[in-house]
Amino acid sequence: MRISGTSDSLIENAHRLLALAEREGAEEAEVFGICGRSADVDLRRDSVELVSESFHCGLGLRAVLKGAVGFSSTSDMKLLESVAASAVKTARARGSDEEWRSLPLPEKITRPEGIFDRRLARIGPEECLDLAQGLLQGCTQVSGAKPVSGGVACMCGTEFVVNSRGIELQETSTLMHSSLDAIAKGSDVATGSEFQNSRSLQQDLSDVGRAAAEMALASLGGAKAESGTFDVLLRPLAFAELMEYTLLPSLSAESIQKGRSALKGRIGERIASDGFKILDDGLLSGGMDSSSFDGEGVPSRRTALIEDGVLVGFLYDSYTAGKAGLSSTGNAVRSGYSEAPRVGIRNLMVSSPESHDLLAETKGFLVSGLIGAHTANSISGDFSVEARNAFCVVPGEEPKPLRSLMLAGNIFELLKDVVVGTDVRAVGAILTPTVRMKMKAVGS
Repeated sequence: MRISGTSDSLIENAHRLLALAEREGAEEAEVFGICGRSADVDLRRDSVELVSESFHCGLGLRAVLKGAVGFSSTSDMKLLESVAASAVKTARARGSDEEWRSLPLPEKITRPEGIFDRRLARIGPEECLDLAQGLLQGCTQVSGAKPVSGGVACMCGTEFVVNSRGIELQETSTLMHSSLDAIAKGSDVATGSEFQNSRSLQQDLSDVGRAAAEMALASLGGAKAESGTFDVLLRPLAFAELMEYTLLPSLSAESIQKGRSALKGRIGERIASDGFKILDDGLLSGGMDSSSFDGEGVPSRRTALIEDGVLVGFLYDSYTAGKAGLSSTGNAVRSGYSEAPRVGIRNLMVSSPESHDLLAETKGFLVSGLIGAHTANSISGDFSVEARNAFCVVPGEEPKPLRSLMLAGNIFELLKDVVVGTDVRAVGAILTPTVRMKMKAVGS
């Protein structure tokens, strides 16, 4: 599917909206637009519940007046005058902001590789349905497990940013997501899940369905876990979930400036184990959030956050960078055209020069996912969560399933002794291997 004609029309309306905002009194203005299409298949047990194709198109306007920013959005191009008036009116109501510097100026951009697949751009609901059947087939090939729910989504869209300071950028990309939840029954009942995200077309999804079924089967017959302090292996999904609600908020310049980060004033300090490294790369080839520019039109780049265990930087958008007297790191992100930009990660990468085969050398627990990570304290880093698909592991032996396991700790304390594995996987915009941490555990 090509949407260039539609996106060209939307860009024309974006320039019109800029002019309307300035006519209303805006000193600066910016329009972010999205035009795209998605083909989706939803699965319920072993049947197709819904097949759909949807189109979305819209504009979001930021109008700046005396440093105050007003925002409004629409998917109806007949309402541009109302959108402009609303954004400027909102800016006036907020009052001036002396810490605002300006919208960004045009800069040279670099196009990332691997974010557009022509085959995926052309895919329709019928082809998407065939892919979903592969999920079901993979699951049913595993005796003793059945599919519960899942689906496939294939998307292609164009995003663009234009502003009153001369930025005019546009980029088209593709994305494919598939997932399946499975259930297995024995003396008890257990579930398992698996997913896959890709910027290119993945024609065989049977491995995804098979992995979900195998996880459900492996989790049957769970025993009671011991309580105490143990080495815990967090698989990529589990560690990504934990980081999202503990560490990552503290790496945002917005959190630093609002006094909501435990890392404020700690640049240059060792906060993690030797060799531990985190960087954010908006230009990563095939990355889930890679693009040539961020949500404000600032060129994407690579930003080091933790190097050899030492805190070396934070993530900035234009506003937080202006307050700090720095340049944006290209980390303004948006959930869509109907939301203003905020500071966020692009492709966050966890690594270490000394990675380990953790499963072969660890006695303790192995955790595939977490329940309740969102309840963590994003300022202190304290958390208490329930492990999902947890196992007891001993070197040289098969992992044994556990019935129930609670984990607790503080992310900033645990990072001091974190050990990094080799099995790097993309979980949304976070790329991480399994890691080992010493945690408090409570079994039941």
